Amino acid sequence: MKIAIYGRQFNDTAVVPYIQQVFDSLASHDVEIYVHHQLHHYLKANITNVQYKILSAGDQVKDMIDVFLTLGGDGTLLDMVTLVRDSGIPIIGINFGRLGFLASINKNDIATAIYAVTNKQFTLDSRELICINSEPKIFGDDNFALNDITIHKRDDSAMITAHVSLNGEVLNSYWGDGIIISTATGSTAYSLSCGGPIIYPESDTMVLTPVAPHNLNVRPIVLPGNSVLSFDVECRGGNYIVSCDSRTAAVDKMIRFQVKKAGFRLNLIRLNNESYLSTLRDKLLWGLDARNY
Repeated sequence: MKIAIYGRQFNDTAVVPYIQQVFDSLASHDVEIYVHHQLHHYLKANITNVQYKILSAGDQVKDMIDVFLTLGGDGTLLDMVTLVRDSGIPIIGINFGRLGFLASINKNDIATAIYAVTNKQFTLDSRELICINSEPKIFGDDNFALNDITIHKRDDSAMITAHVSLNGEVLNSYWGDGIIISTATGSTAYSLSCGGPIIYPESDTMVLTPVAPHNLNVRPIVLPGNSVLSFDVECRGGNYIVSCDSRTAAVDKMIRFQVKKAGFRLNLIRLNNESYLSTLRDKLLWGLDARNY
């Protein structure tokens, strides 16, 4: 089995023993290890006695890598989406961050998780992505998102107005700090913190959630997954921010955006001892009531 590892630079030296454990566990299962070139520089200075090949920027990972493993939090796993793209390569994340909703493997369970992956004791959780199109292309070919696409005012600017159409028909105009277009996967991320609903991952839907709307009667709306949304944005501040998961771009001109399904899915590895509902309860404390304890 060929497993590639991706991670950001770590400032906390407390994670070094866990990273070492990852490589030691993989080596014990006779895995061919690849390391993303950005992580390689960190490993040279911090990890010992490891054998791996370097995954360069131009390498084609499709039909080359069997599993991608991320070291970090949910943001690190979201970074991986642009590397995996439409290759179908499964991803599993070991959480070195705070929440770890997508990167769900606790660092204390590294050996157990790697044993399960190398022995193919898992199922694939297929997740829908959305993409944003515009002219010019502000994100190039990396215009897709697993969690959400957002249009947001700058920190020091006045509110923006987003005129939204659904399949060519006027939906609404939103005055406020911004608007979130979320997948079912991203419904438990930024959208949730702004009052959006939790959407089960297998639901073929997307969620439109306003951020700090100035209209008191504006609420999030759940839309069919085949929806095509168009956005015309007005901003008195001169420019605003558009984000696509962890990638952001400043826009200073009138551009029409279109958001719809990306046309491919991402495969997350789910170990046999976990489920989406158990993750909701464990990570978000969903349904927890102190009066019951």
